[in-house]
Amino acid sequence: MISQPSRQCTVELQALPSRIGQVRRIVSAQLRYWHLDPLIDQAALGVTELLTNVHRHAEPDKMCSVAIELLLDRLTISVHDHDPTLPALRDAEPLATNGRGLALIAAVSESWGVRPVGESGKTVWFTLAAPSPAVSLPPYALYETTAGGPYREARPQHAGHGRAAAQSPVAG
Repeated sequence: MISQPSRQCTVELQALPSRIGQVRRIVSAQLRYWHLDPLIDQAALGVTELLTNVHRHAEPDKMCSVAIELLLDRLTISVHDHDPTLPALRDAEPLATNGRGLALIAAVSESWGVRPVGESGKTVWFTLAAPSPAVSLPPYALYETTAGGPYREARPQHAGHGRAAAQSPVAG
């Protein structure tokens, strides 16, 4: 039995520079909630590039929606806007300050593409491979500080003893 085979989150916004940072933080928080911390940097970069494209190029308005979907072992992030003009992957000049957005997305993602939505716009998407659940951290690990040292995982205490019980991460 597959539990939670699909998880989704959608945010609607006007693609303004101030909102792009907010959506990047929302995406990061959602991925932390789903325990997909290793994907945060790539996802934040990709959503930033897609929203910047909407801000710079989309007509007649800058309204769009960002959808995040985790389906089994694939995370898909897509941005839908109301401009039917499809973006094109360009070769930017070495010293150019723009024109690399889709190339960056292609470099950090597993796959990407554009889906026309009739005359009402388009959806640009990219996918990232989700880490295996067997490798991810436990959902609610407790951490405590040690005197003058780094954080360490808190261990349950035996009644009447001052030392933590030895535990193995491997069952058996």
